[in-house]
Amino acid sequence: MSQPETVQVLVVDDQTDFASGLKRLIEGEFDHVRVLLADSGKRALELLESAPVSLMITDLQMPGMGGLALLREALARNPALSAVMLTAHGSIETAVDTLKLGAYDFLTKPIEPEVLFRVVDKGLERSMLLNENRRLRDLLERRKDKLIGESPAMQRLKQSIQAVAQTDYNVLILGESGTGKELVASMVRELSPRADHPFVTLNCTAIPENLLESELFGHVKGAFSGAEQKREGLFAKAHTGTILLDEIGDIPLETQAKLLRVLQEGEIRPVGSDTSRKVDVRIIASTNQDLVARIADRTFREDLYHRLNVLTLHLPPLRERKGDIPLLARYFLLKACTELGLQDKYVSPAALADLSSQPWPGNVRELQNAMRKLAVFDAVHHSDSALHCESRAVLSQDGDLPPFKDAKAQVLDAFTLDYVREALSRSSGNVSQTARLSGLSRVAVQNMLHKYGLSPEDFK
Repeated sequence: MSQPETVQVLVVDDQTDFASGLKRLIEGEFDHVRVLLADSGKRALELLESAPVSLMITDLQMPGMGGLALLREALARNPALSAVMLTAHGSIETAVDTLKLGAYDFLTKPIEPEVLFRVVDKGLERSMLLNENRRLRDLLERRKDKLIGESPAMQRLKQSIQAVAQTDYNVLILGESGTGKELVASMVRELSPRADHPFVTLNCTAIPENLLESELFGHVKGAFSGAEQKREGLFAKAHTGTILLDEIGDIPLETQAKLLRVLQEGEIRPVGSDTSRKVDVRIIASTNQDLVARIADRTFREDLYHRLNVLTLHLPPLRERKGDIPLLARYFLLKACTELGLQDKYVSPAALADLSSQPWPGNVRELQNAMRKLAVFDAVHHSDSALHCESRAVLSQDGDLPPFKDAKAQVLDAFTLDYVREALSRSSGNVSQTARLSGLSRVAVQNMLHKYGLSPEDFK
């Protein structure tokens, strides 16, 4: 697991030599970890108040405030804290009880360094994921920053949106399908002086060619067969506000000429009318097509292109901002869980790596749909669990959905394999302890080991 910033671990034990030994081990293994020491529960709470701590390792038996009391108080203050309980041999049942009270894991003295490192690594990962989910949930509830992404490309785009929004010039938004062009158009409008005025959108491909002109400019009664009454067009409805013409590259040449008149003269003429009317509208146009190529093959007017292309926003495809995929995946999964009324879930680092390796020809929209599938099929697990299933258990390479029976079998196998591995890791390869931790019989655990080709020796 990689950590971008230094994180803090708190070790609480009245045996100061033992605690100092843990500090040396942990800081020697993890370059990004700083270990704080406390010799009592009271001192531990003081440090938790004064410093951000991601993981706490505390002894169970201590003078004054014991480990259980400290555990309750610490988790009440910081639910995202991963707490690990230290116990002596023979206290396994007591340690298991601490898990029910909210401890993330437990360690028995004396501690094997490899076991310690594994618990610290996974505990830090868990705290990071819980904090990330909390941040994303806050973002989801506030819906303030709609454009999700922290990559350099997205930072530049956000700055450009801020600059463009403050003007009243026409805007052309270019980007592949699924990159969020309509979302960016909405942000431009919301940040502009016209934010409190009408916002009208039209997908130019959704209207038949023979009705597009009427949809844009309106018509008078009797203008054509079926025009039984006067109808106001979208430009009139957008007066003093903003209009978004999505997929502008697909409008017919005849309509392009009439749209050019609006841009040049600031007026519209309804179909069948002899008079024009002035409109005050800011135009935002978007397309996934190469308009310069359309101009070359004479399917798009060059003069209209230059009228629209006053300010341009280029939306990067997802393959050029892969660093944003983990953040987007977590956000969309949390959003899907909220929409479905499910408990928060997370995507494991292994699955995130798999997601980040995909080409995503459908860009952000395709990724969002993938996370919806994962949420529905329960191919990821609760955020307080160390278990995960690979994204490929539900999604094939091209994103197609496999038959339900096959997908379910894949997910179940992945779940069982990861669960048994995790239980073996926590019990250092002890099959009896693995059975107790998992609530399974020893025979059931042995059958799983045989089925998945696992050896307890590999976890000692």
